[in-house]
Amino acid sequence: MPDVDDPELLREVSVDFYLDGLSKVEIAKERGLSRFQVARMLNSARELGIVRIEISTPAHLDASSGRTLAQALGVREVVISSGTSSNPSRATLARHVARALVDRARPQMTIGVSWSRTIELAAKHIENLPPCEVVQLVGAQPVEGSGNSLEMIQQFKALPGVRTFPIWAPLVVQDAATAAGLRAQPQIARALERAEHLDIAVVAVGGWSTESSTVYSNVSPDDIAEAVAAGAVGECAGHLIDAEGRLVPTALETRIVGVGLDQLRRTPEVIVCAHGASAAPAVRAAVRGGIGSTVVLDPAAAGALTDLLRAESAGTPVD
Repeated sequence: MPDVDDPELLREVSVDFYLDGLSKVEIAKERGLSRFQVARMLNSARELGIVRIEISTPAHLDASSGRTLAQALGVREVVISSGTSSNPSRATLARHVARALVDRARPQMTIGVSWSRTIELAAKHIENLPPCEVVQLVGAQPVEGSGNSLEMIQQFKALPGVRTFPIWAPLVVQDAATAAGLRAQPQIARALERAEHLDIAVVAVGGWSTESSTVYSNVSPDDIAEAVAAGAVGECAGHLIDAEGRLVPTALETRIVGVGLDQLRRTPEVIVCAHGASAAPAVRAAVRGGIGSTVVLDPAAAGALTDLLRAESAGTPVD
């Protein structure tokens, strides 16, 4: 039987748990121990100094960085998730988005939720909301490796006391007539009407590029070229925006099934999330255009946005 007091075994078990990510059950099975013995050994390793745990606040998580960025942007709050600028974690960003929504939700509110890869993950971290309405803000946007907004709204529907208003349609359709017809469908029209009464909205903002916008990857080269020529720097809820946050009028705009930017601007609290450095100009644009009171960023987006705002403040030309 293994000697549970052997310092070398304590070190090995600690490496298994803290560095290799094995569970206590897995360690116990591999080493012929009980789960309770493993737990006691991990405690002993800490008491003996074999394991030393240090908790600190990295620069990108420093609350003062968020406050400084919020002041520069002119928003109520900026939350910066964990990770590094070279290895940002969408999953961690999603947890911060979920927490931001849960912290602000109150009974009887009407909450609007757009779709993005980050917001889809955030929905999975929301286990409870007060009794409220959740409105789907845009149609479904299929993306390889992710679900879609229809699956996401079903997760909210499963929460006790939550009433949902889905949009059973794609986000982008082939022509303006189809989009108009879908928006006129009773159930979709009802969801869009409820969006006129939002207390909170959660939306993602992405740069107009293949790595930052799911819409970009689902439209034609002609749509992309027209958007660039018209000055698009980003996308929010399917709508293209320019550097000042104004709607960019293109043929794509007529084919969107979802809320309008004006509805988001009228919403008292809008949580904007963004992932990746390429989203920084779009975040700045959205806030300039009146969309966003709380901004949740990963370190890459926060770093790029900080550099962008510093350059502007110094009078340095930016792209």
